[in-house]
Amino acid sequence: MALRINPSILASDFANLESELGRIRNADLAHVDVMDNHFVPNLTLGLPVVERLQQVSPIPLDVHLMIDAPERWAPQYAELGAYSVTFHAEAVGRDSDPVAVARSLRERGARAGLALKPGTDAEPFLELLPEFDMVLVMTVEPGFGGQSFMPETMPKLRTLSQAVRDSGLDVWLQVDGGINDDTIGIAAEAGATVFVAGSSVFGAENAGAQVDHLRELAAGHRHGHR
Repeated sequence: MALRINPSILASDFANLESELGRIRNADLAHVDVMDNHFVPNLTLGLPVVERLQQVSPIPLDVHLMIDAPERWAPQYAELGAYSVTFHAEAVGRDSDPVAVARSLRERGARAGLALKPGTDAEPFLELLPEFDMVLVMTVEPGFGGQSFMPETMPKLRTLSQAVRDSGLDVWLQVDGGINDDTIGIAAEAGATVFVAGSSVFGAENAGAQVDHLRELAAGHRHGHR
């Protein structure tokens, strides 16, 4: 399975988002964090900004919704043309369920992703894997960039990786939080195939070169690589 580097624009210069997207045109997707100051204690951007980013980005958008009631909002991001829309299992309302949200995304042409916070077990969702195109294992607590990678989340990633291999499904496994030169190999070895990197990419003098470097590091440590 291909390895993908999705730089998080949360670490970019918000006053120059179009040019910042141009700096990562060799990446696979641009990771866009949407936060509502309810599900997480931070507020970033919403539908109008993501719609404009969709119009100007040289690469597809990987939208990560850290918001309450994704069953209400997630389909609208798919309708904007986002390539992938990920929502949090913990945020789905009592009157909905993750599978229903995922199906609504797929119906609108987007890949459906399910995100799990560090303290959320993977086991209840293993039987639902066919309903999703990606599972995001948060390697920090969601809400803010620049946090340190949590290695204690790797057993969960290994569990998901084994389940994906056993099922034969084409489900991407994404990690988000504290991914840099020192940690990307740990995540790749545990089975991650998609890597969200913010500060380590946009903080580099040459963001594009850093994207290539991270991809090479991940390839050297990918699960099963010898």
